Formats: sequence, C-alpha cells, structure tokens
Amino acid sequence: MSNSYYQLSAGRVAAIEGDCDFPPLENALIEPNGLIAIGGDLSAARLINAYSLGIFPWYNAGDPIMWFSPNPRMVLYPAELKISNSLKKTINRNAFETRINTSFSAVIAACGKIPRNNQAGTWITDEMVAAYCQLHALGYAMCAEAWQDGQLVGGCYGIKIGRMFYGESMFHTQTDASKVAFVSLVNCLINQQVELIDCQMKTPLLSSFGGREIPRDEFINNLTHLL
Repeated sequence: MSNSYYQLSAGRVAAIEGDCDFPPLENALIEPNGLIAIGGDLSAARLINAYSLGIFPWYNAGDPIMWFSPNPRMVLYPAELKISNSLKKTINRNAFETRINTSFSAVIAACGKIPRNNQAGTWITDEMVAAYCQLHALGYAMCAEAWQDGQLVGGCYGIKIGRMFYGESMFHTQTDASKVAFVSLVNCLINQQVELIDCQMKTPLLSSFGGREIPRDEFINNLTHLL
C-alpha cells in the first residue's frame, strides 16, 4: 500500500494508514524537527518497526499520532556516562532503593502525570500507556525505579531492542530520585551489553550525564550494527 500525504506549511508529510511503510528518513521535515509521518496505530508491531528504523511517536492528547526522527539525535554511549560528585554522594549513602522492572505500569503512569516545563499537558496518553505496557509484557519495554520508605519516588522507562535502548521518559517526586534510577538503568544496560542509548532530544539533564548530539545518519548507522 502506498502512502498518502498531509500538506503542512513546512512541507509534505506521509499519512500512515493500514500496513503502509514509513517513508525514507530523508523525507523528514526540518521543522518541526524530524516529523516524518502522521497517523497509524500504536500496535506492538508498528512500534517495534518504528524504533528499529530510528523513528518514535510523540504527540499530544487529541491529536493524530505523529512520528519523528530528529536530526541531530541526542544519544548517550553507556561507557561515557558521567555522574556528578553530588549524585555520587546520594548514591553512596543509599538514599533510595533501586529496582528494575518491578512496577512498569506505575512508572509510565507517573511519567504521564508529572508537570513539564513549557508543556500544557502530557504526551503520555492512556493509549500510549496501554501500548508500552503491552511492549513490556512482550519483553521489549523496561524500567528502572527509585523507592524510598516503600514508595515509588522516581523512575524511567524505554524500549530495548538488541543492543540498543531507546529512552522515553522519567519522573521524580523526590530530589535526585529519577537520576539515581537512570544511573541504575545504565548500569543494568551495560551488563546486558547495550552499546547505545537513544535520548531523542537534547536536554540539560541528558547533557550532564554525558549525552551528546550526533547526525541522524550516524545514529542510523549505529542501529544497523546494534539491532
């Protein structure tokens, strides 16, 4: 089945319907950065295919599903992880208990409820929560958690395919809880021989951990070797 298209002010974007394939990445728009397709569904097969191509869904509640492959791409090589001295102190004094994959649905639900700067709402819709919980049940989605006094106070989640991990979101209700969970996740991924973490977009937090931007072509070249 061939693609139809949406005509936007910034250019033409493929409309994903039925079993349509994603278009070539060179068709992605410059603004909004990396928008490559609109529509489709969040089935496990569609999501796994998208991530394998370097594409991820990102859209607001009430909007059609929008698919992105930004250029440049923010990534973290696990071996380059940086931990600040203050965070090392927090980790060393065992301020939080860390766990892997014990409360995935609670982590993603919490990520969807935390207010974000410069965002009126959340992109983690009920549809997204159900889809990623299904991926978790299939063994593709995983999370790291920070607990304090028996309460889940921080965490992060994403998708693991082969030796690639695609980070999605994190939350905290206590200072440094999400950072501690993230460090725990990176250490777990190193043990699983994951060589690259996709961070999608540049943020000060990810930069502080050692994340850096690379060209999309370089990112896709990494995928071909790691999936």
